[in-house]
Parts: sequence; C-alpha cells; structure tokens
Amino acid sequence: MNTVMFITAVILGLLLAETRVSRVNEARLRARGAIMPPGDVYLALLILYPAAFILMGAEGVWRASVAERVAGVSSGARGPSWLASGVLLFAASKALKYWAIRSLGERWTFRVFVVPDAPLVTTGPYRYVTHPNYIAVVGELVGTAMMMGAPVSGPIMAGAFGVALRARVRFENQVLRTVAGSTVSRDRALDSEIT
Repeated sequence: MNTVMFITAVILGLLLAETRVSRVNEARLRARGAIMPPGDVYLALLILYPAAFILMGAEGVWRASVAERVAGVSSGARGPSWLASGVLLFAASKALKYWAIRSLGERWTFRVFVVPDAPLVTTGPYRYVTHPNYIAVVGELVGTAMMMGAPVSGPIMAGAFGVALRARVRFENQVLRTVAGSTVSRDRALDSEIT
C-alpha cells in the first residue's frame, strides 16, 4: 500500500509541476498576443486528467489494503511485472512528453493558443508525429493503471479521457489547418507582391 501511495504522490507532484509550467507559458503567450480559439474541450480534460490518476491511486490503495487484510499479502505481491512494466511505460511516456514540451518551449500549455505569425513547430517529436504529447498522456494513463493495479478505474478513466482527447485532437487539427491555411495565404500574398 505504501508503494501505491508513494507513486500516486509522485504522479500528482509531476502534474502540479506541469500545471505551473503551463500557467507560466500561458501568461507569456497572452503577452505576445496569442488567442484561444473557441470550441476547445479544455474543461473536460481539466477534470478527467487529474481525476484519472486520483481514482486509479484510490483503487490501488483499496486493493492493496484488502489484499493485506484478507490474505496478509503485501502490495508488491500483486505482481512485480505489472508494477515494473507500468513504471517503464510511465517513464517512457514522460520522456516523450518532456521532449514535446522542450520542443514547443513557451508554446506548450494545457490550453490551445494561436500565436500570430508563429510558424508551426516541426522539430523534436513533432518531426515524426503531429500530437506526441497526447500519445504520451495515453501512455501515462495506461502505465499508471498498471502500476496501481487498477483494472476497473484504469480502463474506465482511460476510455473517458480518450473520448475527450479525441475531441481535443479534432479541434486542434482544425486550428492547425486554419493556421497553416492563413500562413499559406499570407505567403502567397507576399509572393504576389514580390513578383
């Protein structure tokens, strides 16, 4: 049980640190004139993301306490391979996420912002995939479910978050197409002025 509580505390600590980075970056983006396009599902993600970790942690603590009371089994006896596999998946997901955050720099936030006249980021993991941060988030959720031994809340919360994440990806893709389209239009206007 102590292992599950420790892991939950570490995950929530990382989430709080990421929230701070997001808020600092939001302030910087707003100062640069960035706008938030309407239609984002931010509120759903804001609720579901931390709730998923809290519920999985609670299920893990409950299962560990039941196992200790009923069978006198320690929480580590539920299977070190699940715990180790979850830790590895979670760590790999965080590495991908932090690579994406570093590549975006101050443009990384929990919300979607459009910075006028800023080119799309195509370095780091964005060279290979469009939404590496979201791939990482899914890995975090699955890894956490594995670490916590949360076979009920893990799939339920990953599914609920997946529905909201799908809407976010559609929204963000629409915004990216609009931004890319305006860049193309602006570039064409510049080309016509030059020739």
